[in-house]
Parts: sequence; C-alpha cells; structure tokens
Amino acid sequence: MTDTPHTPTDATPTVNPDAPLQGQPHAIVERDGVRYTLLGTAHVSKTSVDVVRAAIATGAYDTIAVELDPQRAQALTDPDALAKLDLVKVLREGKTAVFAANLGLAAYQRRLAEQLDIEPGAELKAAVLDARERGLTMTLIDRDVGLTFKRAMQRLGFWGRAKVGGGLMTSLFVDEKVSDEQIENLKQGDMLEASFSEFAEGSPALYETVIAERDAYMAARLREIPAQHPEAREVLAVVGAGHLQGMEQHLREDTRDPAALLSDLRTVKEKSSFPWFTLLLAFFVLGGFVWGFWRGGAEVGGELVLEWVLVTGTLGAVGCLLAGGHPLSILTAFVSSPITPLHPALASGTLSALVEAWVRKPTYADFMALRDDVQSVKGWWRNRVARTLLNFFLTSFGTAIGVWAGGAKMIKTLLG
Repeated sequence: MTDTPHTPTDATPTVNPDAPLQGQPHAIVERDGVRYTLLGTAHVSKTSVDVVRAAIATGAYDTIAVELDPQRAQALTDPDALAKLDLVKVLREGKTAVFAANLGLAAYQRRLAEQLDIEPGAELKAAVLDARERGLTMTLIDRDVGLTFKRAMQRLGFWGRAKVGGGLMTSLFVDEKVSDEQIENLKQGDMLEASFSEFAEGSPALYETVIAERDAYMAARLREIPAQHPEAREVLAVVGAGHLQGMEQHLREDTRDPAALLSDLRTVKEKSSFPWFTLLLAFFVLGGFVWGFWRGGAEVGGELVLEWVLVTGTLGAVGCLLAGGHPLSILTAFVSSPITPLHPALASGTLSALVEAWVRKPTYADFMALRDDVQSVKGWWRNRVARTLLNFFLTSFGTAIGVWAGGAKMIKTLLG
C-alpha cells in the first residue's frame, strides 16, 4: 500500500473538531493510544464532499485514511492515469478480464456522474488532495479492486460469474440510466457493491466479499497505522456509509494480528494446478489423429488434421476479423487457434491481442478517449485499446466454438 509521509505542521484546531460531523454518520473508536474517527459518506453526494473538507480543515487530525486502493486513487486524482497503462503487460500477465471489469466500473460511474452532476467518489478524492495539500499522513486502506473482483468471482460460482461478467461487459455498450432506487441505495452503501450487485442482486457471496471482507480489511489497515506511523494519534477515516458499522465493530473487537489477517484477505485461491480439461482435450484430439492414421492411413489421418486446423483456425480468425483485427493478428489467430486449446499456458486470444497491440500500438489519445469511446459500439472499433480487448474476447470465443465444432467433426469422421 502507498502512504504519503507525514510532515509536521503548525496547524492547530481552530474550531470544534466534531462540529462538521454533527448530523453525519460517524463513529469514534479509541484503541492502542489512537483515536479513530470513522466518517461515513455517500459516494454521490456534494454534501459529503463539503463535510470531508470541513473536517480536515479543523486541523484536528494528523492522519487521513481513505477508502481507496492505489489504482482507484490514481484514477481519481490523475487525469492521465489511463494513458500510463501498459496494455501489453496487462495481456501478458493475464489481467485482461480484471481490466475489462474496471472499464465496466468506470462506465457505471460515468452514468452516475452524468445523471447527478457529481463525480462518484468525489469526497474520497477531496480527502486525498486536502491531506496532501496540508502535509498530513495519508493512507489508502482499501483492498486492490482486482483482488476483490477475483475473490468475488470465485465465490459466486459459474452462473454467478457469467451473470456478473456478462453484465459488466454489457454495461460497456449500453447507456441506461441508473434507477432512483439504486442511487438511494448507493447513498447508504458502497460503489463496488452497487456496481456488481446491479448484475447479482441479493447474492450473499457477493456481499461477503465486497462488503464484509473489506470491512475487516480496512479496519485491519487502520490498526496497522500506529506501527507504520508512530506519530499518529488522531486518525480520520473517510469511508462509504455502508462500511461504517462493520468497520467500527472490527476496530473495537478484532484481536487477530492485522498483518496475518490482511495476508489472508489478499489471497486468491488458485484453481487446481492440474489442467484436466486441457489434458483430456489433447488426449482426444491427438488420439483421434493417431487412430485416423492407424485405421485409415494417411488419407483419413490427414483429413482429420486438416479438418481440425481449418475449423478451429477459421473460427478463431473470424472472431479476430469481427474485432477489426490487423491482418497479422488474424493470421496469428488462425495459426494459434488449433494449437492453444491443447496447451494449458497458451491462449489464442492473448496471442492475437498481443500482436494487435504491437502492430497497432495504442496512443495517448486512445487511452484518454477510452472511457468515452466504450460508451458507443463504433467507439469500440475506433479506439485501439478497446479494439485490442475485443480482439482478445472475440478470438477466444471463436476458438472455443471452433474446438466444439472441430471435435464434433472429428467424431463424425471417425464414425463415418
């Protein structure tokens, strides 16, 4: 986590430090010689922005903790944050789905901003900027949004993952208004929960991961502050109102070692390392080739190989073509689609997208226009970043269809 170092100031409280909190959801917890003031905010409220700034302006706090992770903080406070992204690195590290989820979250926030005439999370941004301006210690206490997304997807199960993933992707193409009910819930809730629950409403697994786990996580991060900043005595934690009660309880009662707890809440359980499906598919395909050559000679064996290559390669290439891929990307999709399904560490969509990003390197303008361009269908094909993502998804989808179609064709040939 990234902290801003504390610089001593001569600021002293000139007004009652609790005055800005009157009428606002808040809680005060004293623990281990530190007084924690938890201020519950609404992520779509101009009043919350004013309250946060007024509370910091009292000079009563030496440390400001904010419900953000470094990635979201950078996106809020740095207009050029997207332009600094290394798209090739995202593809190579297998973070394409998380990146797409972040775009879905950004699209949801954009719709809110247009409806309410306020930037979602503006009070968190104000807390970060005011703390920096006053030379106060500033700590980002939220868990990385990518980790939260991955843990949520694992707990939702197959259909839950499909629903949330499909919903997030759909939200990139549609421009529906956020309902009044959702907005009212958001004023008392959490941005991530509102974004995900739009597609998985009422899911206990989603609530546990997106809210309850983060309550424990952020409370543990607050308990780490005295060890990291011994001078901290008055901490103002700016968090969504939906986290206030849970965080207060954890901060008062939790006796677990914060470092161990944080480590556990950052862990993403890996799937079984043994690639059963890939192994069975490879056994079926290669076994079919061997059987064809043995029973029918070069004619039947060669026909099976040719059918597999043409069906999988063609459908993978068609997916890339539909994404507006460069000819070299399409060729890569065609060549890799018959091979990558048989190898656990390769994916035709990744290879094709890497070539696309290399041949048509996204520009600064592409990154800066990304949030606007993904709001329209044409924008996805016009913007090089968005088109690379389309390349990844559509090539992968085409290859997947090709595997089933090619397998069916092979069975028909062998039985014919």
